Amino acid sequence: MNKELLKEMCSVYSPSGNEAAIRDFIMQEIKDYVDEINVDPLGNLIARKKGNGKKIMFAGHMDQIGLMVTFIDKEGFLRFTNVGGLSPSITMSQRVIFSNGVVGVVGCEKLDDIKDLKLDKLFIDIGAQSKEEAEEMVSIGDVCVYYSEALIDDKKVISQGLDDRVGCFVLIEALKQIKNSLNDLYFVFTVQEEVGIRGAKTSAYTINPDYGIAVDVTMTGDTPNAKKMAVKLGEGAAIKIRDNSLLCHPKVKDTMIKVAKDSDIKYQLEVLEFGGTDSGAIHLTRSGVPSGVISIPTRYIHSNCEMCYLSDISAAIDLSVKLSQTDFDN
Repeated sequence: MNKELLKEMCSVYSPSGNEAAIRDFIMQEIKDYVDEINVDPLGNLIARKKGNGKKIMFAGHMDQIGLMVTFIDKEGFLRFTNVGGLSPSITMSQRVIFSNGVVGVVGCEKLDDIKDLKLDKLFIDIGAQSKEEAEEMVSIGDVCVYYSEALIDDKKVISQGLDDRVGCFVLIEALKQIKNSLNDLYFVFTVQEEVGIRGAKTSAYTINPDYGIAVDVTMTGDTPNAKKMAVKLGEGAAIKIRDNSLLCHPKVKDTMIKVAKDSDIKYQLEVLEFGGTDSGAIHLTRSGVPSGVISIPTRYIHSNCEMCYLSDISAAIDLSVKLSQTDFDN
């Protein structure tokens, strides 16, 4: 596994609506492995590997959650709103970084009760001593993301932005392994998933695929007193059955399970009672697209220290490669 590539991808600034940097990075990484590559009007990166079989769309989203500046007070502190799902308790005391390299810390007003902790009680401190000084560093509408180094050892990766940088990594590594394609493959690196699976909606409309497969992270049920869920780190790629955006199509789900079994790829089944992925938009495109999801089990999602096992990532890569060469109609 190319750990250095994964580590480098995790460090690229890419909040929803500002995916240009990671899109350019991915384009350079895959351009020699595809027949066509383009960027659509919304910013999705669409890479095609031609084949004579069914049109299959794989999707991983490039964007990550962020914090958008809404107000700068006279002392130079920044108020913000969320771009995607932010937890106040996780966000408090985090380091954040803007696209221009400005680094700040998320502080909190004095609270009489921790139960009163909400995003509107938090602020970003960039070290400015006045509104004027702060305005020389950032502007209203600027977006920052959690700032932490990706750590990878022989077993796991810990980083901010694994949702869904790891899904993009899976697609890149799968694409490099596919030599001659049975199916007509579209590898789509989508924008604005964290704010309403928007990029998948427009790109799927353009491609009009026969089948859709999203590659994204999912929650686990393997930490102390976690919500009961039959997904664990180290048990392989998770084949989704449902989430709040999708009831996976039986043909796609069953094909994924059969391919995993026949290829001795370690897998587990996922029932997620909340959240969604790009397949939530893909399956509703035009007259409907049978869709499914390959999930990478991840702890501490939407934090600065999301955690995956390398073995599960490898399983997701292997399953993606095999599915790309599968006849879903037989």
